[in-house]
Formats: sequence, C-alpha cells, structure tokens
Amino acid sequence: MAKLLFLAGSARKDSINKKLAQAAAQTAKTLGAEATFIDLADYEMPLYNQDSEAANGLPESVKALKKVFQEHDGVFIASPEYNGGFSALLKNTMDWVSRKETPEEGFLSAYQGKVFALGCASPGAAGGVRGLMLLRGMITNMGFMTVPAQATIGGCSADSFTTEGLLQNEDQSNLLKNVVTKLIDVTNALNK
Repeated sequence: MAKLLFLAGSARKDSINKKLAQAAAQTAKTLGAEATFIDLADYEMPLYNQDSEAANGLPESVKALKKVFQEHDGVFIASPEYNGGFSALLKNTMDWVSRKETPEEGFLSAYQGKVFALGCASPGAAGGVRGLMLLRGMITNMGFMTVPAQATIGGCSADSFTTEGLLQNEDQSNLLKNVVTKLIDVTNALNK
C-alpha cells in the first residue's frame, strides 16, 4: 500500500491548510494507506542562496526533510494562495529539497518516483485554484506527475473542520476523499 507524505505550505500554527493536510492524512489512513503528516515549521531553513549552499552545504533541516521525502511514495501538498500564487515557504522548501547532498546524487532525487496531489483551503470562493495552477506548473516543469483532481476548498475557515479534524461539509469532504483516493491509486499503480 502507498506510503504518503502530507504537508502544508504554511508555518502558521492555526493554518487552515495545515488542517486540510491533516484531514487528508486521516482520510488516507481510513483508505488503508500509510500516512505521515509533517509541519514545515519543524524544518526551518534559510532562504535558498547558491553561494551559501556552496560555502556551507545543505542545512541539517534540509537533509532531514529530504530523507522524509525519500521515504515516501506520494506527496499531498495543501498550499495556501498568497496574492494569486503559492507561499514563499513552499517554494523555498521545494528548492532546497531539490538540491543534491553529494556530487553523485542527482538534482531532484528526493522527488524521483513521487506522485503529487494538491489541495488548498481558502476563505475565498475559488478555493485557491490560481495558486494551485502555478504549483502544479512548477511540479510539472520539474518533471513529476500530479494527479489531475485537486481539492479546492472555498469559503473555508477553522470552523470548517470538526473537532476530529475532518471537513464538516459533506461535499468538501467527498472532494478531498476523491483526491486522496486518486493519489493512492496512482501511487500504487506506479509502485507495483
């Protein structure tokens, strides 16, 4: 069964996208997948700078996060939409994790063989679709697959989640379940 990683592109403690990533992880577990939620706030890293990388190598937090990515078959990213794009935290994280630790290692090795799925919880009616288009484009440009379905949860707030951490609205919950199911199915198919 698929081993999946769940994260949000927000470090904010009460981020609704963290809640969405956690709800997606819970959903994956009920569908039989192995699911790991991580908080990017636990992996602080400097703004990517190639001069700093050349002088100091990869920060320990980046090495630890790369290892987490390498241990999983698929990744669900709940990405907040900031000014029509995705967060600087997420871009910086993706850039650092793409770097190689040794000369023998290839660029993007932490992402090799991964399937991605995307979601966004947003107070806006469009559910963050503009930011997800840019994130999907970046992942595609790096050469990796994202499942076509995405969980755009519009009109979302902290009150949109139950005390158990799931989405209260049945249609939104079913949308998230559909995306997670597709992530599991595609990941399993590619890892046979």
